[in-house]
Amino acid sequence: MHLKCSELAEYGNEIESEKEDYQNIDYVFKVVLIGDSVVGKSQILARFLRNEFILDSKSTIGVEFQTRTLIIDHKSVKAQIWDTAGQERYRAITSAYYRGAVGAMLVYDITKRQTFDHIPRWLEELRINADKNIVIILIGNKCDLESQHDVPAEDAKEFAEKEGLFFLETSALVATNVETAFTTVLTEIYNIVNKKNLAADESQGNGNPASMSGKNIVIPGPAQEISTKKSMCCQAS
Repeated sequence: MHLKCSELAEYGNEIESEKEDYQNIDYVFKVVLIGDSVVGKSQILARFLRNEFILDSKSTIGVEFQTRTLIIDHKSVKAQIWDTAGQERYRAITSAYYRGAVGAMLVYDITKRQTFDHIPRWLEELRINADKNIVIILIGNKCDLESQHDVPAEDAKEFAEKEGLFFLETSALVATNVETAFTTVLTEIYNIVNKKNLAADESQGNGNPASMSGKNIVIPGPAQEISTKKSMCCQAS
């Protein structure tokens, strides 16, 4: 699904109204893809959603919104994945784009140092506009181009550890670690929300008002406190 920038806020409201249609879904998590243009965000998404790589892929125009449902711990989890253009002229959409996101994938191109140098700016923008406890993974894409490596994995690991992020190198071209990147974020979000549900059940059992009730759906909503992060490097899947 493709959205123009002017349609983003209105479409966000439509998503909220669709949650009642998800009869067989236990959780819905909104995850955003951010980073400079042409780092491979759309290719990562295409690999995760359809296990494909588009050789003649063009830069994203505005925003794309797509979904995939996974099973985590015997629960049905629908991932709402939002992909946006990295060009400066689309930066005005940030507020609506980040609203309600519980996960984020911060992508750079390992063959282009400049895209990694811009990561702090993207992270700052994310933290300004999204919930402070959003689950974030730093992704160094195109790790199949090892001979053109311009960003040492050690640099990215150090940055991720300092900022409290997950870290993983991927290749959308050969499908290295793409599935792992998404499942890492979604599983972490699931674990966080599940812990809150358990705490709410215990509170209710003690005669206190529960903090959550009804069907366990987050569509979308703030993430809870994040547990210890992990770092992972590019390796054949």
